Amino acid sequence: MIENIEFVKHLCIKQEGNSLILEPKKELLNHIGSIHAGAIYTLAESQSGLCLIDSFGKSNAKALLRSSSIKYKTEAKSKLIASCQITPEDKEKFTAQLTKRGKALIEVAVTIQDYNKQIIAQAAFSWFIQNDSKEP
Repeated sequence: MIENIEFVKHLCIKQEGNSLILEPKKELLNHIGSIHAGAIYTLAESQSGLCLIDSFGKSNAKALLRSSSIKYKTEAKSKLIASCQITPEDKEKFTAQLTKRGKALIEVAVTIQDYNKQIIAQAAFSWFIQNDSKEP
């Protein structure tokens, strides 16, 4: 599903299991020869969406990104892997709120590492989820 998004395809982001991968290529490099921050951000944001699907399954609910933050730790020159985490407490709270109110917020933490396990960036994405039958 994530790989069907045109911008994700444009960046050549690929899924491997529950993670997303970004290979460096000439078109993604910045002025110092490392992977552009915007490409890394898109990898992280896409991973957060995949994490929602993996954690809660596909549904008729509408997911909209409400806010995000990202901290870049070091330059990225090699293949990147994105992984995410939703705590069991956040998952339980989210599910209860969505069931009760038809809408809920959830935060997804994402880590971007290179294949040497060096952390390249850490991000947090706050998602607003609403059942399609409810108005915003």
